[in-house]
Amino acid sequence: MRSNLITTYIALLTVFQTVAQTKDVTVKYISEEITVDAVLDEPSWQTAEPATNFWQYFPTDSIQARNQTEIKFMFDDRKLYVGIKVEAIGDDYIVPSLRRDFRAGGSDNITLMFDTFNDGVNAFLFGSNPEGVLREALVSGGGTELRGFTTSWDTKWVGETKKYDGYYICEWAIPLSAFKYKEGETRWRFNSYMFDTQDNERTTWIRIPQNQFIFNLAYMGDMIFEKPLGNSKSPISIIPYINGLAGKDYDLNDSFNEFKVGGDARFTLWNSLNLDVTINPDFSQVEVDQQVTNLSRFEVNLPERRQFFIENNDLFADFGDSRDANPFFSRRIGIASDLDGNTIQNDIIAGVRLSGKVNNDFRVGLLNMQTTADEANEISGNNNTVIALQHRVFSRSNISAIFINRVATGNEPFLEPGEEYNSVAGLDYNLANADNSWSGKFFTHSSFKRNTGNANYSAGARLQYNSRNWRVRASGVFVGEDFNSDLGFVRRKDIFKINPQIEHLLFPKKGFINRHIFSFTPVVIWRPKLDFQLADYFLISRWEAELKNTSNIQASMRNQYVYLFNEFDPSLADGVPLPADTEYRYTSFDVEYRSDSRKSFFFNVRSTFGGFFNGSIYTQRLDLNLRLQPYLTLSAEGRYDRISLPEPYSDNELWLIGPRIDVTFNKSLFWATFIQYNSNQGNLGINSRLQWRFAPLSDLFLVYNDNYFTDDVFAPRFRTINLKLTYWLYL
Repeated sequence: MRSNLITTYIALLTVFQTVAQTKDVTVKYISEEITVDAVLDEPSWQTAEPATNFWQYFPTDSIQARNQTEIKFMFDDRKLYVGIKVEAIGDDYIVPSLRRDFRAGGSDNITLMFDTFNDGVNAFLFGSNPEGVLREALVSGGGTELRGFTTSWDTKWVGETKKYDGYYICEWAIPLSAFKYKEGETRWRFNSYMFDTQDNERTTWIRIPQNQFIFNLAYMGDMIFEKPLGNSKSPISIIPYINGLAGKDYDLNDSFNEFKVGGDARFTLWNSLNLDVTINPDFSQVEVDQQVTNLSRFEVNLPERRQFFIENNDLFADFGDSRDANPFFSRRIGIASDLDGNTIQNDIIAGVRLSGKVNNDFRVGLLNMQTTADEANEISGNNNTVIALQHRVFSRSNISAIFINRVATGNEPFLEPGEEYNSVAGLDYNLANADNSWSGKFFTHSSFKRNTGNANYSAGARLQYNSRNWRVRASGVFVGEDFNSDLGFVRRKDIFKINPQIEHLLFPKKGFINRHIFSFTPVVIWRPKLDFQLADYFLISRWEAELKNTSNIQASMRNQYVYLFNEFDPSLADGVPLPADTEYRYTSFDVEYRSDSRKSFFFNVRSTFGGFFNGSIYTQRLDLNLRLQPYLTLSAEGRYDRISLPEPYSDNELWLIGPRIDVTFNKSLFWATFIQYNSNQGNLGINSRLQWRFAPLSDLFLVYNDNYFTDDVFAPRFRTINLKLTYWLYL
């Protein structure tokens, strides 16, 4: 009995300490000149107070780190200086690439997060690895979801790293203008996490329970500045570009040449607001999208990669339900469909974005973009406006409002009546308590356009409880038949959907498994306009095991019901479609294994098999990765689908193969080639991109794109080559 009481007491004490940590570190004010060389030999470093006593996050979250990290901070009127010592048991570090903005998983690195407005919602992230490769990112949404982690953000800063026997040293100088904060501030919230592949350890300065993401912003300590921070107003940034393009459309036997000039400008207002302006933007250097095999009846969305839309993107994009009723999806701007339904670029003439903090509790966002008309493809010119307001309430929650407006700026004859404009207005309440044990979202949005019905709104609610051993979610969404958001992502309309979830987490004390997750997720969808007729349900039962060597095993069973309101060919073979007003019940199984990513060769294999409408399906996915660090990474992603349906319906075999070659010659010169073969589209695509970063955030790109027909004969389809120069100027 006494032993049980002691065990219970220790467990409760651990939970209390995790939530109630109040660690802080002093940021020393200096006037001494600092040379960023990873030596830390200036006298000021010797007297700076270190942030240390890191805790394990993996494989356990209840003991101090075996290999400790020390972080020292200093600042002057222009820069924040960071000196870091990371202990290690050897020098066999994993550094997959010399490319900036590396991924933390499967490599050695140290990362710091700065919550400069002390709101637990947004943070600036900076990191480095033992080879001195840098990365920066933005964390939004409190760090509670992977989609709130954005590495596409860039800012200008410097860092150096040196390796020693049993440790490595990082020294950074980050301009205060890279951050946004309130003038006169004396405290920022701060946390750090470190990945150690040799000792298989992930650690954090503030202890974070394993049921939370390692970048969760609810768990942070304090940086105390010795004197109030001054004005961080950034210099004016001018980012011009020139781009020459040559290409040929072999299908139309049409050769073309283009020369484009444009650029961006950035201004900082009142320390914490950004004003960004773009004229004739060009995104030719952005890597092509990874193709997907879509066997559903609905559209899929792909992530935003264009730099202009990245910073403060959460302020505009995190409204509604990201899967079913997102009122603003930035990829709708500058991308359209031609007369054959193919996705094409729709040129942006100019745009402006104002975004950031007015004060510690109030964020504002204004986005306005003008696109050009494309009469050949019957695409109207449009002015697109988004206004977003966000006010913090309680510790980490906020109330947000959004207004979206798309209006056609021309009077083209192909413009259908009722398509002249579309507007959406709405409110969201985002809930997150101090330790993120409770989180949620509640929203209601209405759309407006000519000749619309009265079911022109969407609404949703989600409430989640998150403890060490249980995650319980209640969730539902309604999308009216007449709800339209031309700049949003709405997969289907006239639905009422519930998708609760219950997860149970177990942490074995012995054995090779570090964590079990057992979950059950019922998803049920009705059609309100059809007297709440049942449309779909999915009953998903899943088991996941995270192994102590960082590999992962998952197995799931999916019981599914589908009512087809319209005819549909699930084989994608353009054969006889399944008729409308028919229903199907079937069960499928899914097994996945992801190997230890610390190895030079690692892989992910996933098999799906079972029923599919009135037939069966077998899907095999395989991802292979070979790391010849730090200069060469070879990878290949493959997917095979075999769909078997009874007569008179079609069978089909679908292949999607994507090998990738990534070469980093040094920290400034990179070459990446991505090849994609899609049997369903009868296309082989090649995207090869050479990037030379000749100055900070200034690049020369040489981009080659080639596409081939593969159905009947192998023949060229479309080919382009781009030479683009971008230069970042500070005025």
